[in-house]
Amino acid sequence: MTTTTKKVRALDPEKIYDLLLSARTADVCTLYFKDGRIVQGALIFNQSKGTGRIINVDQELSLDFGIDELRDLKL
Repeated sequence: MTTTTKKVRALDPEKIYDLLLSARTADVCTLYFKDGRIVQGALIFNQSKGTGRIINVDQELSLDFGIDELRDLKL
C-alpha cells in the first residue's frame, strides 16, 4: 500500500514574526493557518504579545490569532 502526503510549507516562527511586522503597512495580506484555514484581509499585529487580528470587511470577518497558529503569510 502506497500513501502520498502533500508537504505543506511552513516557515519558522522568526520568519513569520518578521513578515507580520512588515505586513502591518500592507493593505491586504493572506494568513495560512496550521489547521488549513486561509484568511485574507487587513492585519493588526501586537509584536510584544505575539498576537494579532485579521479583518476582512467584505466578508464581515474578524479573527484573532497567535503567531504559533500560523504556517505562512503572503503580502
